[in-house]
Amino acid sequence: MSRTSPKRTLTICCATHTLHDGLSDVSYVLLPILAQAFNLSLMQVGVIRSAHRAAMALFQTPAGLVAERLGARNLLAFGTACAGLAFIALGQTAGFAAILLALFCAGFGSAVQHPLCSTLISHAYPGDGRRAALGTYNFFGDVGKFAFGGAVSLLFVAGVPWQIPVTFFGSLALACALAILLLLHATAGRVQPAAAPSDDERTRAGWGIRNRQGFTALCLIEIIDSSTRTGFLTFVAFLMIAKNLPAGWAALSVPLILIGGMAGKLACGFLAERIGIIRTVVITEIATGAGILLTLVLPGITAYVLLPLIGIALNGTSSVLYATIGDLVDKDRLPRAFGLFYTLGSVCGLVAPLAFGVIGDTLGVRTSIALIGLLAFLTLPLCLMLRPALRTARA
Repeated sequence: MSRTSPKRTLTICCATHTLHDGLSDVSYVLLPILAQAFNLSLMQVGVIRSAHRAAMALFQTPAGLVAERLGARNLLAFGTACAGLAFIALGQTAGFAAILLALFCAGFGSAVQHPLCSTLISHAYPGDGRRAALGTYNFFGDVGKFAFGGAVSLLFVAGVPWQIPVTFFGSLALACALAILLLLHATAGRVQPAAAPSDDERTRAGWGIRNRQGFTALCLIEIIDSSTRTGFLTFVAFLMIAKNLPAGWAALSVPLILIGGMAGKLACGFLAERIGIIRTVVITEIATGAGILLTLVLPGITAYVLLPLIGIALNGTSSVLYATIGDLVDKDRLPRAFGLFYTLGSVCGLVAPLAFGVIGDTLGVRTSIALIGLLAFLTLPLCLMLRPALRTARA
C-alpha cells in the first residue's frame, strides 16, 4: 500500500496517463511529416506505427509481472524515462531504421503505464470510489491525445521544425519520471511468499484470480468491447463517405466520437458507483450496438450528429471494466492482471480492424459496420456470467 495520499496518487497517475497517451498518439501527426522528411513509403509508415503498437502489446503483461518484484512505482518511472529517451533520440534520427528503433523503444516504455497506473489507483482506492477514480484516469488519457496532437499540429502550421516538439516531449517525460520517484514514495507491489498454500491458494498465487468464471467473463467482455470500438473507429469515416458526406467532414468522424468518448470515460465511472457495474455495462453496450446500427439507417447528416453520443457509450464501458478487475483479483496480483487485460485490448486493436476490413472489402462497408454493431450485443449474456462473481466478491 502506498503511503502517498489517494488524491496525490490519482493526480500523478492522471498526469502520467496524459503524457504517455499523448506520446503514443502524437505519432499519427508525426508520421506524414517523417514520411516527407525521409522519403518513406506507405509500407514503411505502416511498419513504424505497427512497431510502436506491437511493443506496447508485447510488454504490458511482462511489465505487470516485473512490477510485483521491483515495485509499481519504480518500473513506472523506468518506463516513462525510457519513453522520454526514445523521443529525444527520435529528434536526432537520420532515417527509417533509426525511426523504427526509436518508436519501438517508446512503445516499450509506454507499455508499463496502463497496467501500473491502474494498479496504483486500485491500491489507493480499494473500495468505494475506485470506478470513479479509474474513470477520471481514463479521461485524462484522451486529454493527452488531443493536447499533444493538437499542439504539434499548430506548431507545424507555424513552421516550427518537428524535432523541437519531439525533443521537448522527451524531456517532459524524463521530468515526469523524476516526479514519479519523488512524489509517490514507497508503493505496494512486491510479492510476499506464502507458507503451505492450499490448492485454491496455489491458483490464486499464480494470477490471484478469486473467481475464474467472473474473470473470464470480464476478459471476454473486454475483447468484444475493444473489437467493437476499434472496428467502428477504423471504418466509420468510410461509412460517412458512403452516405455521400464530403470527405473533409467524414475525416472528422473519429474526433467527434473521441470527444464524446472523453465524457463517457469520466461519466461511466461515476455512473457505476451509483447504479452498479452490471447495469452500467448493459446500458453502455446496448447504447453502443443500437447507436452503431442507427448510423446505417439514418440519413447522413443525422448519423453524423449522432457520433458524439455513440462515443459516450462506445468508450465509457472501458472505465467500468478496468475498475472491476480489483473486485476479482487479489491485491498483490493486480499488476499482472492489469497487464493481461490491457494486452487483450491491444491485440484486439491490431486484429479487429484487419478482420472487419476483410469483411468490408468482400461484402461492403455497411455490412462490416452492421456486424460491428451486432457484436456489442454479445456482451449481454456475458454480463449474466459476471453478475454472480461480483456478488460473491462483495459478500
